[in-house]
Amino acid sequence: MSGSGDEPVTLSGRSLHPGAADGVVLALDEPLSFWGGVDARGVIVDAHHPQRGVTVAGQILAMQAGRGSSSSTAVLAELIRSGHAPAALFLAECDAILVIGALVAAEIYGTSLPIVQLTDDDLARLHTGTHAAVLAHTAPRPATVIAKPR
Repeated sequence: MSGSGDEPVTLSGRSLHPGAADGVVLALDEPLSFWGGVDARGVIVDAHHPQRGVTVAGQILAMQAGRGSSSSTAVLAELIRSGHAPAALFLAECDAILVIGALVAAEIYGTSLPIVQLTDDDLARLHTGTHAAVLAHTAPRPATVIAKPR
């Protein structure tokens, strides 16, 4: 987070799915499809993705948008059930497929994956290695993200 020194930065975003998480940001260079792009352990396996081989499990995953199939709903829900999902998702574009995956997991498994829509500028402030905490409320209340530079 350039120009912010060591001071935490508070961002506000649109809550797409409620929940709370704390962890390290993994900022993706390109959108990711969970269907065929991530294996059952949460490792990026898409041969064309620049971060192939990196795990999303337990990370706060920041990306412009999701990519791909409606089957990503089931893949994300299964990753949440198995404990191999990201800790939270930060998106610049709302992705209904990913939100439905989190909703299904919450309903069936009683788990919560916070999903937050941030502005392009705020998403760009979050770099891999940044520590972040998120509290996403039930809509229409905004989500709060507190980020501290690495």
